[in-house]
Amino acid sequence: MALFKHLLFLLSSFLLITTRVVGIHELSLSPPHQEYKRPILPYPRPPLKTPPSPPPQVVKFPPPPPFSKKPPPPPPKKQTPPPPPPIHKSLPPPPPPFKKAPPPPFKYSPPPPPTSPKVPPPPPKRTECIPLCLERCKKNSRKNICTRACLTCCNKCKCVPPGQYGNKEKCGPCYTNWKTHGGRPKCP
Repeated sequence: MALFKHLLFLLSSFLLITTRVVGIHELSLSPPHQEYKRPILPYPRPPLKTPPSPPPQVVKFPPPPPFSKKPPPPPPKKQTPPPPPPIHKSLPPPPPPFKKAPPPPFKYSPPPPPTSPKVPPPPPKRTECIPLCLERCKKNSRKNICTRACLTCCNKCKCVPPGQYGNKEKCGPCYTNWKTHGGRPKCP
């Protein structure tokens, strides 16, 4: 490795010395009394002659009108036609003043007899809920679950809607508003 460095150093120094010698030798070949002369460049061409431009034309404007202190005459006024003569029409006589009719004399009437409120039919009993729920869940695909929910609703709300589907509003808000934990209607 060290040998390679020495050889490289020798080679570079040899090249440096030879380039200096060649440069000095070339300078010595030229005669010493001869000076370096700058090459003569041709003169630039003179610019082409262009025809002279015509002199600018002077435009004369008319003199302004003399200032008069008199204001211009006002525009003529339009004459409006006279209003038409008033037309007299006979007006109908005013209506007589409004009079309220006297109130009818007060007559006492006895209060109506008390009516008995409509008594709803008695709620179905547990034994009556079973056949009603079996009829309600007859066509349901999950009969056991439907019957169990129907019996729970029948015992609490005391009602089973007619038919096999729908008609829940006939049993009132207890039946229609009762929900499962999942938020679905509880009663079938």
